[in-house]
Amino acid sequence: MKVTRFLLPALLGAVALLALSCGEPTPVGVESPDLLAFPQAAGLLQCTPLPADSVTQTIGPEGGTLLVGPHTLSVPPGALADTVSITAVAPSDTVNRVQFQPTGLTFSQPAALTMSYANCRPLALGFPKQIAYTTDALDILEYISSLDDGSARQVTGSVEHFSDYAVAW
Repeated sequence: MKVTRFLLPALLGAVALLALSCGEPTPVGVESPDLLAFPQAAGLLQCTPLPADSVTQTIGPEGGTLLVGPHTLSVPPGALADTVSITAVAPSDTVNRVQFQPTGLTFSQPAALTMSYANCRPLALGFPKQIAYTTDALDILEYISSLDDGSARQVTGSVEHFSDYAVAW
């Protein structure tokens, strides 16, 4: 009788403890996500601000390359039917981003946008990066097809139109 009296409370305590710990397990040595400082805008990689940069360049049907800060836009031959004056602005911000103009410019074949994240927090370095199409307020509208080169700490995505883009994870 005495064993049953002590066994039942112990069993109920074990069940309660098990029920409370049924969340997703945290790998050993990894802090709980609740304790980590995540990027300002969800999904965007937090970075140390780089100096602002801006460049305007004329690119035509023959294609060309535009450099703004540590980022590169490569327009392939035939992507543009006419010559266009392109402006790229990389503001000094805690998110690596580039704003392109003329807004809405479309390519007949995708251009390649390569964005550096060498100045970004090491916390997210183990996660694949991608380029996000964003609003001016850094709301993510869409993730574009991207290839992450972790050794070079840069990500390249296929850009079909001009707008704002940022490095995401």
